[in-house]
Amino acid sequence: MKNEMTKLSCWIRALRLPFITASILPFIAGTFLFKGSVCFLTFSTGLISVIATHLGANLINDYADSKSGADWHDKKFYGLFGGSKLIQEGVLSEKTYLLVAVILFLIAFVAVFFLSYVLHTISVIGFYLLILIMGVAYSQGPLRFSYRYLGEVVIFILFGPALVMGGYFIQRHVFPSTDAFILSLPFGLLTTAILFANEVPDYKGDLRAKKFTWVKLVGADRAYLMYYFLMFAAIAAIVLNIRLGALSWLCLISLACSHLIIKAGAILKTHYNDKSKLVEASKLTIFVQTLIGLLVALDLIL
Repeated sequence: MKNEMTKLSCWIRALRLPFITASILPFIAGTFLFKGSVCFLTFSTGLISVIATHLGANLINDYADSKSGADWHDKKFYGLFGGSKLIQEGVLSEKTYLLVAVILFLIAFVAVFFLSYVLHTISVIGFYLLILIMGVAYSQGPLRFSYRYLGEVVIFILFGPALVMGGYFIQRHVFPSTDAFILSLPFGLLTTAILFANEVPDYKGDLRAKKFTWVKLVGADRAYLMYYFLMFAAIAAIVLNIRLGALSWLCLISLACSHLIIKAGAILKTHYNDKSKLVEASKLTIFVQTLIGLLVALDLIL
């Protein structure tokens, strides 16, 4: 039993399972954007595809960062950044990561193919293939977006517009949708802020591996300014959606997260060279993102 639990905890860590809310919540928000009957079959099938693709992309990211050497400069496992380190610890191999990722992508594709059949349109397959290519190319060659200052842009698109507009399209058969795009902004910005906060402690190792992120553009000592921009832009996007009527005034509760954002930014400003202290900034960012995501999703559902 203990050995089985150890294997389970290893795979939870390898898949980065706690981060799955970053894809589930925006998909739910897009699904329930406007009142009306929701088809449970298409929703659940789409959700399977979303989860499988997200988990597969997590594995591919670790695989690619191991291949490039980015995750080998510091083999310590921090939990929230720097990769799962299971390859570096010799627990799982690069081949295993790649194999499981391919299996997850195949599961996702089967779900998308079924969704295409139910919705009577092949456009779903086309959209998914584009998303899959972007997700794999985020860290895998030849494009390797995360190594060319474009990782943040890809994450914004995948965890913002792609998920919200995708969830909306599956239910309403409308694409593109201005309302869904505007609703996707806080999700995309918050998840990009998580990525950015996690890039600060990885900055030196990323440079050695020639992985160029926005932290290199602004400098580690000024990264907190970009962090504040992303987080408060997300709050502003919440207010915009309230103003446009997509969300209720209940979502103004998200303004209460401002002091947590300021605290996380202060940590990034003062301790940008201290990985152990930066874990707290990442935790705060993830907490804010999850809290606001839940608030928006519940507001739309209820």
